[in-house]
Formats: sequence, C-alpha cells, structure tokens
Amino acid sequence: MENYFDKRLDPEKLVPGTKSIVSLIYNYFPKKDLATTSNYKIAKYAYGEDYHFVVKDKLKFFLSELKKEIGDINSRAFVDSAPVMERAWAMKSGIGWIGKNSLLLNREQGSFFFLAELFLDLELEADGPIQDYCGSCTACIDACPTDAIPEPYVVDGSKCISYFTIELKEEIPAHVKGQFENWIFGCDICQDVCPWNRFSTPHNEKRFDPSEGFKELNKKDFEEISENAFSSIFGKSALQRTKQKGLKRNINFVKS
Repeated sequence: MENYFDKRLDPEKLVPGTKSIVSLIYNYFPKKDLATTSNYKIAKYAYGEDYHFVVKDKLKFFLSELKKEIGDINSRAFVDSAPVMERAWAMKSGIGWIGKNSLLLNREQGSFFFLAELFLDLELEADGPIQDYCGSCTACIDACPTDAIPEPYVVDGSKCISYFTIELKEEIPAHVKGQFENWIFGCDICQDVCPWNRFSTPHNEKRFDPSEGFKELNKKDFEEISENAFSSIFGKSALQRTKQKGLKRNINFVKS
C-alpha cells in the first residue's frame, strides 16, 4: 500500500489526461452458499473464475460501446489491479458508503460485489456521496472471531482471516489456532452478518458459478486434494493465489 502513493492521490499521475473517474460495481453474490458448517469454507468471491479477468472483459466491452457512441476517448479500465483508491472513488461517486468493516456498502445490494473504475479524458458531471447508514450497528465488529475490527471503520489486516489464508506466505501463527471457523481461503463473516446484505440477490454471471467439481468437494476431498485435482477444479479461480500448497497449509491449520 505504501508503493505509488502519489498515484493513488492523483489519478492524472496514473493515467495522464484523466478528467473523470466512473466507478462501477459487479455483483458476485452466489445462487447457493457453499460455506456450510460441516465443510471447509471459501469466500464467495472465489467460487468461480477469477474476477480480474471476468470484470475486465466486461469493462473492455463497455468501453468499446462508449467509443461507438461518443467517438475516440482516452481511457483505462481497472479492476483491483493498480494503485487506485477504489473504495474512496466509489464512495465519492455515491455508489455507497464505507461500512464499519471497511467495505463499501450499498442500500440495494449490500456488499457482495466487485469494484471497478474507468479513467476517462471526458469532463463528466460528478455525482455526490451518500450518507453513512451503518447507524449504531456493530454486527461485523462483534462477529469477527480474530478481533480484526478493533473499532468502527478500522480493520487490522494483520489479524484478518483473509490475510492469514491468502496473503501470508509463512506459517500461520499458533495464537490464532481455533479461530478460523473452517475458513481456508478468505472469509465472509463480516459480510454475512451485515444487515444490508439481506438485500443481496444472486448474480447472473455464469463465469462466477462454481464448477461441478468444486460443489462436490467435502472435507475429506479437500484434505486429500492433489495438485492435478486442484488445477482441474480451481485452474481459473482466485485460489491460484495460494496454489495447492497454500490451500493445504490452510486446511492443515484449521483441521480439528
């Protein structure tokens, strides 16, 4: 996060000529929640194909349609792939507000969506931000088993289950043993308990659907998953971040 700080603050340093930023969201709430209490759990955003590729394809199509309508424009599309303050821009655009779990919340869709941005050299009329609707609710803070939300709107990344199971490359520290509630890739706890996510509706993006092989995995299958099976089932998934070795590390850590 310390890298390219100047580009995070000034979009023109990232994309020269930028005059407007269009923020977009793309729903990934699944038709069926696979994170059952009797099985190992994977964050919903990773059920299907890696979102970087899916959403980027949508943005490329969107840009081509824009160019048909208004002519040649200088533009770049981003999906969690550059020093872009995506939540800040989305909040300023009025898509939602930053919740107490630090995620962007939307009154109609909750928080199970991806953020994306179009940097354009067009002068557009800006939308304004909306108010914070978290109120006195502390559901996300109360539900986090590792106390990764020490106070409203502050997340300690070094305590987050998603950090331990995805970003951390070393062994998971022993002091958090027994706190993961069977999460082996990412975590949805603070989103699952958020009252605004009662408005989440299933996506209609086939590329986000889990493979049949994934849906059939039980605990024993996860524990015995080979490199070939991992590649076959999760070859296009965000789980490639951890690879089979990392997933096995996580499974071994949460095994009772």
